[in-house]
Amino acid sequence: MARISKLETTNTHCIFLLLSLDMASNGLCPSIKNILLLDSEGKRVAVKYYSDDWPTNSSKLAFEKFVFTKTVKTNARTEAEITLLENNIIVYKFVQDLHFFVTGGDDENELILASVLQGFFDAVTLLLRSNVDKGEALENLDLILLCLDEIVDGGIILETNGPLIAEKVTSHNMDADAPLSEQTLTQAWATARDTFTRTLLT
Repeated sequence: MARISKLETTNTHCIFLLLSLDMASNGLCPSIKNILLLDSEGKRVAVKYYSDDWPTNSSKLAFEKFVFTKTVKTNARTEAEITLLENNIIVYKFVQDLHFFVTGGDDENELILASVLQGFFDAVTLLLRSNVDKGEALENLDLILLCLDEIVDGGIILETNGPLIAEKVTSHNMDADAPLSEQTLTQAWATARDTFTRTLLT
């Protein structure tokens, strides 16, 4: 297991952009298999899978238990750590009673995975107003799920800048009158439904 220093995670957003441009020019695109947020017992808080490697819910739960068991005794509280499990690169970090994980294939660049992890962690920290624990996370689960949607779509990385991710999530959450192109699918349907209802009533 390797440790990712603070300096590396600070620079990963720039590195991610450069590596993504290089990979795109070669017809490659970095992808994420899953993002996991587990509690201190390895139970789900929020998870998103973007790969068919785990086709059933039971296989996903088994993977989460396996990853938690293999990493729980490591010291990933001060800095993110990285490990290779079942041909998957996993970058992870623990804060209070929450365990953050980002999984990619064994051919993915670990710094890109680290940038996704750091972006997710930073966004959650901002959205939870620095009260990063299971209780706050469950109370704000809708924001965390929106956060995941802003970071990755279908395995493709959209954004790794934590403050920008948090800003997008809060603007979606607060501004129902935003243009449809800036809303999540659920919010777009809700806006359309409300508009249609108002039209029928006038």
